[in-house]
Amino acid sequence: MTLRTQHSLSGFIASDPQRTVTERGDSRFYVRIGQPQFRREDDGSFTELPPEFHDLVAYRATADRAMTRFSKGDQFVAEGYVHRYQVERDGQVVDREEFVAKKIGHDLARTDYDVDRTRRHAATVRRDAEASAAEPITSPAAPVGSATSALHR
Repeated sequence: MTLRTQHSLSGFIASDPQRTVTERGDSRFYVRIGQPQFRREDDGSFTELPPEFHDLVAYRATADRAMTRFSKGDQFVAEGYVHRYQVERDGQVVDREEFVAKKIGHDLARTDYDVDRTRRHAATVRRDAEASAAEPITSPAAPVGSATSALHR
């Protein structure tokens, strides 16, 4: 079996999130993100360097969720791919790149948060109820001597 992987990116949200709409009417989430940089010294210690900044975007449902959940300063982890493109600025063609996040969430190693499992719990209850409705009324695993076990004798 092949393990499918994608690029990942972690860092912090460096700008206020912006929501726009594409020409096709899809939601687009845009932020500048920062990635801390460190240099390892000969003695084994690390020196903190200025962060590097990049563009991050997300589209459609991921964009809508990101707009409600992320704020400037939040630590994140994202999965997706790098999109390289060119733009014209002052008559010059400039190479640019942005990270397109297909999935994005808070970095649990650096963020305290509570998880709301309400939707998942409701889906589990609904699935269990549907499964119970599809089961036969009598169960072959009923204890000996019970009314249902007498039906199976």
